[in-house]
Amino acid sequence: MTENKKQSSPTADSDSASSSQADITAEIAAIASDYAGGTAVETQPRLDYAPYRSSLLRHPTKAIQHADPETIELYAPVFGQRDIGAAEADLTIQASGEPIGERIVVTGRVLDGDGRPVRRQLVEVWQANAAGRYIHLRDQHPAPIDPNFTGVGRTITDDEGRYTFTTIKPGPYPWKNHHNAWRPAHIHFSLFGTDFTQRLVTQMYFPGDPLFALDPIYQSVVDPVARERLVATYDHDVTQHEWATGYTWDIVLTGSHPTPMEES
Repeated sequence: MTENKKQSSPTADSDSASSSQADITAEIAAIASDYAGGTAVETQPRLDYAPYRSSLLRHPTKAIQHADPETIELYAPVFGQRDIGAAEADLTIQASGEPIGERIVVTGRVLDGDGRPVRRQLVEVWQANAAGRYIHLRDQHPAPIDPNFTGVGRTITDDEGRYTFTTIKPGPYPWKNHHNAWRPAHIHFSLFGTDFTQRLVTQMYFPGDPLFALDPIYQSVVDPVARERLVATYDHDVTQHEWATGYTWDIVLTGSHPTPMEES
């Protein structure tokens, strides 16, 4: 569930250059119609989704090779609860000044398929700033960089499986999938499980975004019920008086109603 800004190919570049939003929207509608006429239920994003032009580059095309997970973990990052500071969950206090934009609180629970909390789970987030700009060398579109906003944070879930972040609502931004392509506002989430090889990545969106119908990444989850699980809920009980609006978003890892995750 993440856009490809780094990879490209002559075919992908050619398709992107020649495709309009109308072309992409028509392809999305055709796939949705075919899915609605079938009986299978797909709760995860399609790895090969033609309107998402570089989706062919984002998943394996050769046979899976077995690897020793213990060997992999020797070269992977290792995190302990003492490595995560409480201030890392507040993306608005990471610099000498306050970031620009709408301050929000995002909270929710990480659950298994039976509704049980997933405790002591490392949750990381990264996002664009209020102008839709990442602090990344490959993001060079003409929107301002906020020197007081890094766009990254992390926390550990508590005994109820709950996480909470304070941040700035991200803006939409252009990307290279097709002419005049724009991504809906979203926050990337990463969950690490009990070891690095269990890492899962997904995206959280905001309710009522007019770009949903136009975005092939969001639409690559072809089941509309599963797709709605990516959208947070505005929750006035989470808001803080004269400080921040609030959203809730639960992440379900297994079972019949899982949160759609990016697959590699």
